[in-house]
Amino acid sequence: MSYHHYDWKNGPAEIQQHSVAKLNVLEAYLIQYLKTLASLPQQDVFKLTLVDGFAGGGLYYHKDTQAEIHGSPLVCLQAVQTSEYLLNQGRTKPLVLDVDYFFVEENKNTYNHLLQTLKLKGYNPDTNNKIHTQHANFRDRIPSIVEFINKKNPRNGRSIFILDQYGYSDVPTDLIRNILNKLPSAEIILTFSIDSFINFASGSETTGDLLKKIGIQAPEIFNPIKLNELKQSDKNWRFFIQSALYEKLTTACGARFFTPFFIRNSGGHGDYWLIHMSQHYRARDVMTGVHWQYQNNFIHYGAAGLNMFNLVGYDPNRDDNFTGQSSFGFEFDDMAKAASINQLSEQVPVLIYAHDDGLSFGELFSLTCNGSPASSSIYKETIGKLIEEKEIQVVGADGTIRRNGRNIKNNDQILPPVQRSLFSL
Repeated sequence: MSYHHYDWKNGPAEIQQHSVAKLNVLEAYLIQYLKTLASLPQQDVFKLTLVDGFAGGGLYYHKDTQAEIHGSPLVCLQAVQTSEYLLNQGRTKPLVLDVDYFFVEENKNTYNHLLQTLKLKGYNPDTNNKIHTQHANFRDRIPSIVEFINKKNPRNGRSIFILDQYGYSDVPTDLIRNILNKLPSAEIILTFSIDSFINFASGSETTGDLLKKIGIQAPEIFNPIKLNELKQSDKNWRFFIQSALYEKLTTACGARFFTPFFIRNSGGHGDYWLIHMSQHYRARDVMTGVHWQYQNNFIHYGAAGLNMFNLVGYDPNRDDNFTGQSSFGFEFDDMAKAASINQLSEQVPVLIYAHDDGLSFGELFSLTCNGSPASSSIYKETIGKLIEEKEIQVVGADGTIRRNGRNIKNNDQILPPVQRSLFSL
């Protein structure tokens, strides 16, 4: 099922604040991604491909403020420009960000507006051979785009796919799984209209057919009888559906690491997920860092520690920058950080004591990060606290005993303290 929410037939489309939020997340992530991966002083060139599979018309106007809002193609182009400037500060030999852009748009009117916008803003694809605009269905263009990326980056296929579908069925899970299999360093930023899906999901056979079309095994909760019982017995039934569906979705996509970002429409409908997926925990950590950086925009509905359903959320009615109101729920602020450290301080030792040889820091983080809102820096702060309290000890590869959490490396081994080990004998 395809949704055409925006209309560029007569100029820039109208956009609401909850959709501006995802553009802000995209911009922040791209800049942080490049600052993280392209910061080595010995690098002269960093190669990357950005693929916008549902590019849109390039420009919006804000529904409430009437301000001009740049769409995802302009966000991508300008984020790379900003990053290149920042990365070259203080360098004696300039770093070149060799980035190719694929902007794919199926709707003809929208595509024409995108071309007009790019030319207006100084990014003419007719004269810039790094900008590839395509009037096509994204699924039809995947093979050629993947082939291009593999030729450009044969070792790892470094790329970011921005898949901002308006609904929930234009990007089936096998498509994402195929991209991640063929491009080991690819990352996916997927929009999934969970609210539209739940409104459609009545527990009928058609729901199962739709899930099968998307490539998701129907959770037991979608059984008509169980779904009706849940609706009648629990006012938070929509959350339980989301929990079950989110687990099935991320599993079917084949991503080892993922970060969900939940965005709520102030109108009371139109909620959606913005899910980041990758095959490396370092990429996941960069996205989590963006959540903490923009703490006034985000919440999650689970616990502060491990093993929780980690949905991060944005509500435009609670965005201080937009309304002046305070945020709600578990915010990514100092109190949330303290809560995360406290819960991790209780849970991490249990994991460490369960392994005879302990765990390396990299193992601990990669095994648990999908179920926690904490970034690696918060994990390290927690480890430092546990070292001070003599709950654990950390030993470097060279045998060095770590005295705090600041200098912990991924291959440092986290162990029960010597005293506890002797006592247990």
